[in-house]
Amino acid sequence: MLPSQRALFDMPRDVCFLNAASWSPLPLAVQEAGRAAIGRKGQPWKLDAGFQAQQYDRARKAAAALIGADSVDVALIPSVGYGVSTAGKVLKIPRGSRVLVLQDDHTSPVLEWMSRAEAGGFSVEQVKQPADGDWTSAVLAAIDRAGAAPLALVSISSVHWSDGGALDMARIAKAAKAKGSALLVDATHDVGVRKIDVKTLDPDFLIFPTYKWVLGPYGRAFMYVAKRHQNGVPLEQTAGARRAVSAEDTLYFRDVSYTDGAKRYDMGERDHFVSMEMAAIGMEMMAAWGNAPIVARLSMLTDLLADGLANTGVQVLDKKLRAPHVLSLAFPKGMAPDLPKRLAAENVHAAPRLGRLRISPHVYNDEEDVERFVEVFKKVGL
Repeated sequence: MLPSQRALFDMPRDVCFLNAASWSPLPLAVQEAGRAAIGRKGQPWKLDAGFQAQQYDRARKAAAALIGADSVDVALIPSVGYGVSTAGKVLKIPRGSRVLVLQDDHTSPVLEWMSRAEAGGFSVEQVKQPADGDWTSAVLAAIDRAGAAPLALVSISSVHWSDGGALDMARIAKAAKAKGSALLVDATHDVGVRKIDVKTLDPDFLIFPTYKWVLGPYGRAFMYVAKRHQNGVPLEQTAGARRAVSAEDTLYFRDVSYTDGAKRYDMGERDHFVSMEMAAIGMEMMAAWGNAPIVARLSMLTDLLADGLANTGVQVLDKKLRAPHVLSLAFPKGMAPDLPKRLAAENVHAAPRLGRLRISPHVYNDEEDVERFVEVFKKVGL
C-alpha cells in the first residue's frame, strides 16, 4: 500500500482536505514547474527551438502511460467538453438510433448529444440512477432493452461523480460492442486511480482532465482516439494538425493534408508553456506510484470513513459498487444545506453533490484525516 504522500504537498496538518473529486491541490513539484514555466514565458527568447515539441511529447506520453495507450493515439485538448465535441463531429449517429447516457452524469458526455438529437433525428436515453446503486447492471439492462431503437453510442462516465458509483467498463464495453455501438468514456474520476487499459477496453474515445485526480492544472485534458476514428475532421483547423504548414518554411502551406495519429485533434494554441509541464509532472507522479498501491491506500481510507460513520444515520453505497476513492453520504431525511459550511469552518472540506456529501481522499490524506472528519462530522452534522 502506498504510504501517505502529504509531505509532497503544501498542506498544513490542521487542514483536512477530502475533496480531490472537485480539484486536487498541486504537489510542490508541480507548483515549482509552474513557477519556472512562467519565467520561461517571461523570457521566451531563451527557449530552445525544440522546446515546444518536447513539451507536447512529454505530456502525451505521460497521459498515454496512465491508460495503457500508445502516445500517437492521444490528443492534447483543453477540457473533457472539447473532447466530446470533437467526438460529436467525428461520430455519425444514425437517424432513428439512440445514445445512452447516465442520469445526472457530468454535463460533457450528456449535453453534446442532447444538443444534437433533434437535428440529428436520434434520441438520448438516460439510464436512471439505480436505487441499489448498481450502475453497471442498470446500464447493461438499458443496452439490452427489448424493443429499443438501435444503439449508436454509449457516452458515460466510468465513475459517477455524485454518488461515487463505479462502473464495470469491461462488461459495458463488451455489451455495447455486441450491439454495434460506439463507446465514449469520460474517465475524469478514474484515470490515475483505477487501472485502465484502452487496448483491452477498446473504447472509441476516452477523455480525462488533469485538475482532479492526476494532480495537475486547469485547462489541460487528454483524449484517447481509437485508430478507426483517426481520419476525421478536427474541431479546430490548425497548422499542427496538418503535415506541413510552417512559418519556418519558405512555402507556408506546403502540405495541408491532415497528419497521422490522434494529434490531428490537438487543440489550437497548445503552446502552454506554463501548464503543459505541470500536467506532465502530476501524471508522471501518479504513474510512478502505480494503480494498485494507490487503490489500496484510498480504499483503506474510504473503508475507515464508512466504518466510522456507520452509526450516524447516513447511507453509503456497498463497497463492491463504489469507487475506492469516493464515498458519498446520503441523508434519508435530507442533508442540512449548511453542513459543508459548518465542516469548512472546522477546516474539514468535502463537497455537496445532489443532496449528498461527497468525500474524496487522495494520496496526501491519512488516518488522522479520517479520524478528524468523523469527529467533526459527529459534532456539526448530527
